[in-house]
Amino acid sequence: MRRILLLASTDLTHDQRMIRICRSLAAHGFSICLIGREQFSSAPLKEEPYEQVRLRCSFQRGKAFYIEFNLRLFWHLLKAPFDAVCAADLDTLAPAVLVAKLRNKRVVYDAHEYFSETPELLGRPFVKKCWEKLADWAIPKTDGCYTVGQELAALLGQRYQKPFGVVRNMPFRSPAPERVISQPILLYQGALNVGRGLEQILSALLLLPDCTLWLAGEGDLSQSLRQQAVEQGLRDRVCFLGRLSPDALRKLTLQARMGLNLLENNSLSYYYSLANKAFDYVQAGVPSLQMDFPEYKQLNAQHECFVLLADLSPQTIADAVHQLLHDDALYLRLHQQCRVAAREWHWEQEQENLFLQYEALF
Repeated sequence: MRRILLLASTDLTHDQRMIRICRSLAAHGFSICLIGREQFSSAPLKEEPYEQVRLRCSFQRGKAFYIEFNLRLFWHLLKAPFDAVCAADLDTLAPAVLVAKLRNKRVVYDAHEYFSETPELLGRPFVKKCWEKLADWAIPKTDGCYTVGQELAALLGQRYQKPFGVVRNMPFRSPAPERVISQPILLYQGALNVGRGLEQILSALLLLPDCTLWLAGEGDLSQSLRQQAVEQGLRDRVCFLGRLSPDALRKLTLQARMGLNLLENNSLSYYYSLANKAFDYVQAGVPSLQMDFPEYKQLNAQHECFVLLADLSPQTIADAVHQLLHDDALYLRLHQQCRVAAREWHWEQEQENLFLQYEALF
């Protein structure tokens, strides 16, 4: 049985993409070990049909964390038995490549995003250049690459002269949901990080006096968003739900009137993104607001599940929400299209692309 190690810089508990990938590969007959980090606040790991290892680091963020975590990964990989190692994003690729080449093993790159073009690197040219140099050195040395969408696969393939496959962030198929949507609840699920349109969404709420906003996640903006809600008098209409398990998140999504996935057009990483939350909303039968970016335009051309926004001004967001709240014909059409798309856009089908990537290694 071929043994595959998958590396992630997350604490594994809420990493839905890696959980799905590992479950599928284990069911497909591979011996799987998922390796991540242990944070001070990490919840206990749940039992899974694959092995899980979390490496404890003294540093929790910044350059010191990345250096320490990569060193710990390097030493762990030197001793661990494996036939192939997969780096989930650029921040774990260096030790994967180094050890795989030292031990004559296969190495795979799973690009969750265009890492060197993320918003967090804007205004930090030296740090950005370091990540670019790492990518230029490491990605051509891999034996296989895949990413989250067709547009990003084409872009990365051209940039690094390597073919990139596509394994999209789709959830497992759910039974046709029964939904109660009497309350005008807007739901955002995911990291509360810069560039996600979260400050604009709160400001738009001032123009939507009947709406409540649920934020399911935590991140770098957690405290500033809470402060903004207080300052704008929105404390009673913004619910900070924290990090939720995938099962709890699915149940919560069924209660929302609409989903939100809004990104600033200030980085190639966001412009070419295809977030799992877009498909989570579809599986729940929940119409959502998405950006007028390539991947979402392509999906909406197949099945009209989204309202696409050209910009992130609070007025534009409020107008789109108001339209979905009051245009019953539009809302019903999007809801019905979500039900149709849910029969196609699900992990049970998408995992076949994953299997192709790993079967080609051996």
